Amino acid sequence: MTAFRVSRTSRRSRPAPTAALAVTVLAAVALCSVPATATTPGVSCASGRPALAATLSKDITAALRGRGSTTALALHDRTTGTTCALRSTSAYDSASVVKATVLAALLRDSATHHRHLTRRESDLSTAMITKSDNNATTSLWKQLGATRIRAFLKAAGMTHTTPGSGGYWGLTQITAQDEQRLLALLTTANPVLSDKARAYELGLMGRVVASQRWGTPAGVPASATVQLKNGWLRRATHGWRVHSIGAFTGRGHDYALSVLTQDNRTMNDGVDTIQAVARAVHKDLNARYASHLDAAALNR
Repeated sequence: MTAFRVSRTSRRSRPAPTAALAVTVLAAVALCSVPATATTPGVSCASGRPALAATLSKDITAALRGRGSTTALALHDRTTGTTCALRSTSAYDSASVVKATVLAALLRDSATHHRHLTRRESDLSTAMITKSDNNATTSLWKQLGATRIRAFLKAAGMTHTTPGSGGYWGLTQITAQDEQRLLALLTTANPVLSDKARAYELGLMGRVVASQRWGTPAGVPASATVQLKNGWLRRATHGWRVHSIGAFTGRGHDYALSVLTQDNRTMNDGVDTIQAVARAVHKDLNARYASHLDAAALNR
């Protein structure tokens, strides 16, 4: 990707990896107050399960050790009441991660005007999310305009997200905390997005093309339903920005992870950093679940 008012389609693909990117739920995302807190340099985790908080903090810190990426992350697991954060309010160029926000804004706007998406809007939305199509995003961004984008951000409580100016949607300023707010809206009933709208967007995020299914899904259990959006962008300053946001639901899973990176020498460096964090998170959050399944299998 370039800076983005662009009119060409993203065609990078992993696995090489050279690949393509208020409301009642806000309390769950705002790093809710829980009994026990464990902190290691930079990474802070809190949970009603002290051992889990300590393990996540330790393992995420280890995953980031020695890497050149400047990383921001936010995690929230509803099942255990666990949160983790690192630079979660620091601003990053959004690259294609903003496409998930564009679709949410479109869905809210259509509901406000009591109408369904048109065939054109549906086709553009599908291309934008599943294939990270830049032309489709530019069309929807222009259609919505800054006023309606900002109206959605205000309603969503995404107060630290600033739309890119001059049509450059990929230079929208985002934070890991605000991306978690978006994922919380998509995965919990709320007055901003209807259940139908949430299901529609999550459905598209679950159909991202295989070449772009890198990042936060790395190491996820096969039993989880994966919904994601990635972004990648190279600029003269801070090198490659590589981001991934993911919601993991179904069969006992109910958590969201947002990882933003910059100062990467190559795109692969950013992808590798995100995936190292993701593997640590999935391993630690699902260890209890996996042990339960193993015990059940042995008792059959």
